[in-house]
Amino acid sequence: MLHKPELCGPMIRGGVQSRTPPLWNPEKGVWEWWYMGADRHATSADGESWQVSSGLADGLATMPTLYHIVRDEAEPNPARRYKGLFGSTGRQLGVSADGFDWDMTDVVIPSQDESQFTHDVEQDRFLGFVKQPTEWGRSVWMSTSDDFRQFSEPELILHADEVDWENCRQRVKRIVEDPAYITPPIVDDVDYRAEIYNMAVLPYQGLYIGFPTVFNPIGAIPPPATNYTRINQIELAVSHDLRHWERVANREVFIGVEPWTGDNYGTSQLLPSGAPVVRDDGEIWCYYNALRMPGSRQQYQEFNRSKELFRLGVSAEAWQDLGALSLAKLPADRFAALEADEAGQVLTKPFELKGEDVYLNADAKWGKVYVEIVEGASRKAVEGFWVPLEEPEPFVGDEVRFKVTWKAQHDLVFHQPVRLRFYLHQARLYSFWIE
Repeated sequence: MLHKPELCGPMIRGGVQSRTPPLWNPEKGVWEWWYMGADRHATSADGESWQVSSGLADGLATMPTLYHIVRDEAEPNPARRYKGLFGSTGRQLGVSADGFDWDMTDVVIPSQDESQFTHDVEQDRFLGFVKQPTEWGRSVWMSTSDDFRQFSEPELILHADEVDWENCRQRVKRIVEDPAYITPPIVDDVDYRAEIYNMAVLPYQGLYIGFPTVFNPIGAIPPPATNYTRINQIELAVSHDLRHWERVANREVFIGVEPWTGDNYGTSQLLPSGAPVVRDDGEIWCYYNALRMPGSRQQYQEFNRSKELFRLGVSAEAWQDLGALSLAKLPADRFAALEADEAGQVLTKPFELKGEDVYLNADAKWGKVYVEIVEGASRKAVEGFWVPLEEPEPFVGDEVRFKVTWKAQHDLVFHQPVRLRFYLHQARLYSFWIE
């Protein structure tokens, strides 16, 4: 089961977009956010209330579009503290001491109009996720660097498939038929193929969490535009090595388009503003672009669809503010869960337990979770860790970090591999770990 984040609304309005998340500046003690728009830069003390830095980033107006920026705290050369990727076609490398005055290099990563960029701090490498075409349409390719001086040739890591195409049919049908949503100005009842528009990637606890934006086309826009009306929604994927990706929770939508309420955003397209920010308390803050209209005002008039705008009471002012940088929050490590409505069991793979404590992240507000230690090979319960007539206390409640205890008094030291068996009753198990 996918755990949907809490939508916290728009942070910066005015039709702006960004493909980079806020960056913490320890020297200034503020969060900084670079974006594509009139002012291009904002600051915040808490990551939620933002003040536009009027005029501070004016110098960027004379340069190619700043698509991505990271602050590299491990960089010994202060002149290279900030590292950025620029350009609308291809991504040109640049370095800066402050994020405003840049020295450009000749290195360009090939890409179409979309990309994402991550600094993998644990592995000390830079990860570029660019968009290039394949037989599956727009797809995600990866280029890496250990020094931000040269990047590898992009390699294909994720593309759409037949499951995405079927999902596209169902999702488009829902948007078009549900009167609560804004119907695009062009709907031509053709089964177009879904594509992967871009994918932000978060290095997280030894894994990589991907946030693919799935492009669901609805109607073909005539030349010269040669594009589609569409909805873009964010899903989840996971990988151990960045090259082999598994889609999460049957490709359920993580952040999806919203019904029109008169003044909201995210009713047409959603795209990550880079990888989520993991806060000091473990909470995961997902910054994203929330765009309003699935077509231009002129297209609604040209294709005689203005009645759709009239029906929903869309004001003319909405076209002057077509998008906002928005925020969604997720508790620590709660991307997805194993869920039991009535009762269920989960048996782990064998592992060594030599004195560490066991913790779990679970929601059992209306139920309970029991944890049993069993032998790795025989899968029989270990005496003292739940055998008949020694039922342990169950976990009840809702915690992201709960230490499991048993009636056995001795330390958790086992000379052979063990497993954990979780018994769930009206509960969700997000993760477990030892430390």
